[in-house]
Amino acid sequence: MVRMYIVNKLLRIRALPIAVCLLSLFALNACAQMSEHFRNETFLTEWKSVESSTVLLNNEEELVPLKDLMPLTIASVNIGSAYASEFDSILNKYTSIHSFASAVYNHDMQSFNDLNDDLKFYNTVIVQVTDQSLNDPRTIPLLLDLQLNKSLIVSLSGDAGSLKLLEALNSVIIWSEKKSAVSANFAAQLIFGGLASNARLNQGISARYALGSGFSTIPIRLKYSVPEELGINSTALNRIDDIAEEAIRQRATPSAVVLVVKDGKVIFNKAYGTRTYIDRTPTRITDIYDLASVTKISATTMAVMRLFEQGKLKLDTTIGAYISRSRNTNKKDIPVRDVMLHQAGFVPYIPFYRSLLETDYSRDSSVSHPVKVADHYYLRKDYFKQVMWPLMLNSALSNQGKYVYSDLSMYFMKEMVERQSGKPMETYVMDQFYKPLGMTRAGFNPRLRFPKEEIIPTEDDKEFRKTLLEGYVHDQGAAMVGGVSGHAGLFSNANDLAILYQMILNGGIYGGNRYFKAETVNMFTTKQSAVSRRGLGFDRWDEESSKGYPTKLASPLTFGHTGYTGTCVWVDPKYNLVYVFLSNRVNPGVTSRLIDLNIRGRIQDVIYEAIGR
Repeated sequence: MVRMYIVNKLLRIRALPIAVCLLSLFALNACAQMSEHFRNETFLTEWKSVESSTVLLNNEEELVPLKDLMPLTIASVNIGSAYASEFDSILNKYTSIHSFASAVYNHDMQSFNDLNDDLKFYNTVIVQVTDQSLNDPRTIPLLLDLQLNKSLIVSLSGDAGSLKLLEALNSVIIWSEKKSAVSANFAAQLIFGGLASNARLNQGISARYALGSGFSTIPIRLKYSVPEELGINSTALNRIDDIAEEAIRQRATPSAVVLVVKDGKVIFNKAYGTRTYIDRTPTRITDIYDLASVTKISATTMAVMRLFEQGKLKLDTTIGAYISRSRNTNKKDIPVRDVMLHQAGFVPYIPFYRSLLETDYSRDSSVSHPVKVADHYYLRKDYFKQVMWPLMLNSALSNQGKYVYSDLSMYFMKEMVERQSGKPMETYVMDQFYKPLGMTRAGFNPRLRFPKEEIIPTEDDKEFRKTLLEGYVHDQGAAMVGGVSGHAGLFSNANDLAILYQMILNGGIYGGNRYFKAETVNMFTTKQSAVSRRGLGFDRWDEESSKGYPTKLASPLTFGHTGYTGTCVWVDPKYNLVYVFLSNRVNPGVTSRLIDLNIRGRIQDVIYEAIGR
């Protein structure tokens, strides 16, 4: 965007011919790409220095890397570091962290007592200190007090001699001589196992911290790095910028976020455009998007896989065995396997909203109209049970045994998940996957947890809800069941999806914990249909596509899904690759430009070309 601005300025200088302006644009592109590559190489040089000299101490109980995130309430406290923002930004990629800065407290002991009081509800405290701030007479007493009833991790930067001041501390210490954004980044990733620790003290500091002291760890989570670490020139990935900017310029979508994971390392994560064409607030990589049908694999299929492993949901058992109300319908003898493969013979979808009567909805909530569909739109109580569910149960069947993609399949799977788990699906996937994995922004009905400014708006709905949809699911049917459905309703940012699908790519392991057996992952993600490309729930590479699906360079092992709102996640085990693309292509209204321009596929091809496919 900046490049185009400069060229437009050049074009306004009439003495300059268009050719000169185009050459200027080329030079700007080349300089920008060379600059990024140079910055990344410089970063790697410093990173290697930090890596070889950052030492993990007092880790006998293997607290670091943090493993079981569910019971943890984590606070990050900065005492004197100039790099707290970098440190906390990295920490928040792994789980939810609450930040405290000593600078906001007055310079007296009572003030630090106030800080101590503010930390009472946190069971894990990470403190960033420097050699200078350790000399503050309030710092050591605070650390000693915190370690009495909390898991304490101290990240110390500066002169090694300052370690003597911490000899009375039994808590984990991460020491780095360097004070820099890179050392803060490294320490934050080390705490969560994004990278390994192998360095040892190269000098004797004291009897406790003798020459050679230090603990080793292994990586257990995503690492946040640069392409050059994997031998990939970042200039090759910069072509993604051009395609994303083309999408915005052509009004295929007002915004997009692209994330790439290679070999367990996030090597690309950028945001493009603005929230909408009217709201010019720049998009951020942390922004939350409506995933549409990516819900099918990121929520429903994950739940099915878990229940399958527990023996609570069997693929060759029929719908009638799990849903009593289906036993007097044409759905009773359909195997669960066929539902997951979209071979059950269901109609593709039912436009429920078109049959609404005036008495079915209200602009205000009430006892009679409690189901919130959007801002100032409430559906009457039990509308799903009394109208929508009977329509689905009694809908016609056709083409059984053939592949017909249907949203109804995941309405039925959600009902089975809830019956067999005994929990609402949104609660089940949150507790079983999202929270343990450290996915802090994924979930249904995000307006219950986040301000709308952190959620990208989808369609300006002129037909149904008559409002801009901000944090309410775009899919009409999912909205009418309260925002939680098996086929749509999940929202997330790109980083959370990267975590989820790195776990799948790892064969069900992430953060030192196993979520699925490797054979379960393999069964659900590989081709399971004799009549289509599909896995169980998962979409896959299509050998019959003349243009290549999902892209011409993807390997036959590729699996994932796309979403109607302009989203996709694709995993390619052959190249150890996760690709996430998020957009709001339906804003302000539905358009096919993103599809017509093949934005998602072209970006994916750039990734393959960059990694040397």
